[in-house]
Amino acid sequence: MQITNNRELAGIKKAGEAVAITLKKMKEYAAPGMSTKELDEYGNSILRSFGAISAPKKDYNFPGYTCICLNKEACHGIPSSTRLLKEGDLINIDVSASLNGFYGDNGQSFVVGKDHHNFQAQIDASIEILYLALKQIKARTKIAHVGGVIEKEAKLRGYNVIKNLFGHGVGRKLHELPREVPNFKDKKNNDRFRKNSVVAIETFISTKAQYVQEAADGWTMMARDNSYVVQHEHTIIVTDNYPIILTKDNGI
Repeated sequence: MQITNNRELAGIKKAGEAVAITLKKMKEYAAPGMSTKELDEYGNSILRSFGAISAPKKDYNFPGYTCICLNKEACHGIPSSTRLLKEGDLINIDVSASLNGFYGDNGQSFVVGKDHHNFQAQIDASIEILYLALKQIKARTKIAHVGGVIEKEAKLRGYNVIKNLFGHGVGRKLHELPREVPNFKDKKNNDRFRKNSVVAIETFISTKAQYVQEAADGWTMMARDNSYVVQHEHTIIVTDNYPIILTKDNGI
């Protein structure tokens, strides 16, 4: 959506705050021995305290309130009472929700407890690349240019990007125009960022693979070669200068 008045600005800011604080609190709550379902239900309780409704459950009948991935899962992981967090796990939580007709979306990868498997370098790379991408985003900037920056910076650090997972427009719906904000320079994409538009910018930084595929559960996405994929995501408003980060409270 494009913000056209102060009422819309206030509404989208409140939605961004709700998902960001929920994500931050879920990260702080996650601990070894906890099931991903318990973590998911905790996240839902935070969303409800804001009056927000889980977007994936509301819009897609997703079997959980938030998406929680472990280790070699890339996105759309289903919370489960039988999946217990272990010290050193790589976890990704993606929180999106609707609040009074406005949507917010954000996600981040982190390590549960101590980093026994040395995931932190990849996580740090993803965060650095996200903010380098945000610096490039202004009204009229080509979407393909920003994707090229993400891909270039990933390769400089020894990683690849996932080319079939995308950032996207957001606002009155979870997924709006632009439908795809790639992590690579798509030369066929001539679209530009529009002033006052609301967009979810996501990194998908991979140890090796460039594509993911759907698992047997019909939701979870994974790389065929079992590459590790980390993601960090902010919802922003595009301006003539540095974007307004609506999900800044998530602590990324």
